[in-house]
Amino acid sequence: MRVAVAGLMLGVASSAAGAAELYHVIPGAVPLDSGPDGNTIVFDAPRGLIVFDTGRHPEHARAIIDYARARHRPIAAIVNSHWHLDHTTGNWDIRQAYPRVDVYASGALKGALETFLADSKANAEKALADPKTTAAARDQIVRGRAVLDHPERIAPNHVIAGSGRLTIAGRPIDVHLARFAATEGDVWLYDPKSRTVIAGDLVVGLVPFMDTACPEGWSKALGEISSLPFTTLIPGHGDPMTRADFLQWRTAYDNFVDCGHSTRPGKECVEGWSRDAAKFIDAAHAGYAKGAAGYYLQTRLRSSPQEQQRYCKPLNASTWVKPAA
Repeated sequence: MRVAVAGLMLGVASSAAGAAELYHVIPGAVPLDSGPDGNTIVFDAPRGLIVFDTGRHPEHARAIIDYARARHRPIAAIVNSHWHLDHTTGNWDIRQAYPRVDVYASGALKGALETFLADSKANAEKALADPKTTAAARDQIVRGRAVLDHPERIAPNHVIAGSGRLTIAGRPIDVHLARFAATEGDVWLYDPKSRTVIAGDLVVGLVPFMDTACPEGWSKALGEISSLPFTTLIPGHGDPMTRADFLQWRTAYDNFVDCGHSTRPGKECVEGWSRDAAKFIDAAHAGYAKGAAGYYLQTRLRSSPQEQQRYCKPLNASTWVKPAA
């Protein structure tokens, strides 16, 4: 799914020196043999560049830094859509290269560290102790474990506690916070000038990544996105979408959740996802999408009532306490 949109021109302004991007997309990937990288979007601001999501693998982080250096502009700020490591691990690479960078995200990381990420750390230790773990997998696990051992490497120093217009690195940006959706707090952006939504994992072409999802809150967030007059949407993973594409994906999501909460056979739900979302699933990932849909059907949509509601409430009582200015 590594797509050729690194030079994507959105709302282009021309000059004698050539074309200037309103923002630049560094595409992520969903490999079949390792963890994914989320899409990265880079914006210009008066004080430097703003980076939306930073990926997982060192190669992805290097591409972000190389782009900044080619532009001869510092990275002034990072905005993380959510705390999943395929969107945040590169924060540390950027912080090492640009020590003064500000990081903006929701306050959901704290609860995740005490629950989901604590389990992930235990599983990482088991994998590292297993002699069958390949060298490539070991390298990825070690990189992820370093973040879990030192969460301050990815943590925000500016907590986004609600929706509104923020000035980041000197640039006003329409910032939205969806609570209890793909995670406890999903940050997404809207650029009225180019009528573009930067959605993070609220939209994932292949399959909604529901590991830490509250399906009903997620559906509400998709409704909030649809209420805006956007023409282009950049998902957390996959190719940019038109408005019609997004509406098709939203229908596929709602149908999948409705089927999951029904008594219909699980196979019917999985096949329904594959059919409704076919436009967004390439041949190489068809089996992956089916397998993931089946997994989320059982672990999120048809698990115990308590487990289904696990991510529909704060994982830590202080998650949403707004810090002092």
